[in-house]
Amino acid sequence: MKFGVVIFPGSNCDQDMIYVLRKIMGQQVSVPSGEVVELWHKERSLQKCDMIILPGGFSYGDYLRSGAIARFSPIMEKVIEFADKGGHVFGVCNGFQILCEAGLLPGALLHNTERKFACKNVFVKAQNNDTLITSSIPKDKALKIPIAHGEGNYFNDTESLKKMNENGQILFRYCDEKGNITPESNPNGSIENIAGVCNAGKNVFGMMPHPERASDAELGNTDGKFLFESILSLVQA
Repeated sequence: MKFGVVIFPGSNCDQDMIYVLRKIMGQQVSVPSGEVVELWHKERSLQKCDMIILPGGFSYGDYLRSGAIARFSPIMEKVIEFADKGGHVFGVCNGFQILCEAGLLPGALLHNTERKFACKNVFVKAQNNDTLITSSIPKDKALKIPIAHGEGNYFNDTESLKKMNENGQILFRYCDEKGNITPESNPNGSIENIAGVCNAGKNVFGMMPHPERASDAELGNTDGKFLFESILSLVQA
């Protein structure tokens, strides 16, 4: 599978993502079935990638709103076209914010309710196991994955949320270590404890926690690896 990791001015998790895909998940040029390429935001070609990833960071310094300027980078025109044709796109943290700004994902990311930057390990639980990034996650398992954001407070209107729940578009909810979804386990005020969503077509995915920061055994936590295993198990099946 060929992955394309988009790099914006201010991206700071791009190399983390590339490292996990290449070194941890084995998607290297030397492997016929795998490759990871860097896509600069001014490019207008996706280089025939099978999946596009928008990494975390502070694109354009988070001026205006997080992701508001990056959404207009030249490459995003191609990312939108790719997604509209059913191509797989995955945004993490700032990437999630960019996808919402671009209209590829429903809802918006607001300032954390405490108006403070949150950087810590949290627990999330997959709400279904029938999407590209959740299929290999054990049912009811609470995944420990770090967050690092100031605008991770997911919001959408009541009617839209109802449709998203009915359509299985809620990917992750914040929970405690035992998997209980509680107000206390919500780190940023997200409505319904939402930590990740997908579009109606289930080919565009976004989440605030950083699975690439929880995939290397040397860091003492590999819960994030379940997401990458899900991606590879389905596309290579």
